[in-house]
Amino acid sequence: MGEITAISWCDHTFNPWIGCTKVSPACDGCYAEAMMDKRYGRVQWGAPGQGNGTRVRTSAGNWQQPIRWNKKAAADGTRPFVFCSSLADVFDNQVPTAWRTDLFELIRATRSLVWLLLTKRPQNIVRMYGSAFDLPWPRNAAIGTTVEDQKRFDINVPALRDAGLELHPAFAFLSCEPLLGPIGGDIDGIDWVITGGETDQGGHKARPTHPDWFRDIRDQCAAAGVAYHHKQNGEWAPGECADHRPTRTEEVAEYYDDSWGQPAHWDYGRVTPRRSEEMHRADEPDVYRLGKSRSGRLLDGVEHNARPAVPA
Repeated sequence: MGEITAISWCDHTFNPWIGCTKVSPACDGCYAEAMMDKRYGRVQWGAPGQGNGTRVRTSAGNWQQPIRWNKKAAADGTRPFVFCSSLADVFDNQVPTAWRTDLFELIRATRSLVWLLLTKRPQNIVRMYGSAFDLPWPRNAAIGTTVEDQKRFDINVPALRDAGLELHPAFAFLSCEPLLGPIGGDIDGIDWVITGGETDQGGHKARPTHPDWFRDIRDQCAAAGVAYHHKQNGEWAPGECADHRPTRTEEVAEYYDDSWGQPAHWDYGRVTPRRSEEMHRADEPDVYRLGKSRSGRLLDGVEHNARPAVPA
């Protein structure tokens, strides 16, 4: 349930329990569901019309891992980032308060670690922390929320900002992954933004992300002095990501009139009807389905790895 991770924006992952309920479009292609429900059958994932699902606490041995990480970090003088609950949600309504209390006790006992508490339920943070502890929020814990489109930005960011003002976490961050639409708005009170495209998960096929949506967030962060991290392009990316040239057999996607059109293949001699007047024959599609490994992490040829400053 943890150890060193391939996730570029953290150093470890830790799961105190497993299981969740889908609450937004970002959940449609949930990798945790694909792994822990569909592949391994550890839990039943919840979803609208299917109930709340089940939750399973991880082993006592797993709960000892952060203690070991903390000991090493203290000896090395480092502050590794721990993504907590990649297979669950800390502020899930179906999780027993006692489990959450145990988690925060662990966070308090591992002060050399920087805990990243990412939730799709930022409205629950203040209330649920208050029900678990009558103590100040631990200074080594950051709070973040998933923001996949403008609707979720307008709902979740104000709630996260309010929680930050109330609790004074290490920092506040946004995970715009999978980014499913353009986002704009005030990021005052936000210290870090992560972006990423979607990947295939089981029977769920990844939805495209337009590179301009990544660019807009990158530029807004630069203007506001906010740390920006681009995790991955996902399954879909501009052809430049693989030094690619169009073929007649590769799946492509074009964004027009606020929606995606996906012809089966691209052909220089063919003009998609939806763009017949505006599109030149030599234009390329917005994105190709290159696959996660080929699409990589570059945005306009640059790898963005910024992390926020961490208080002592």
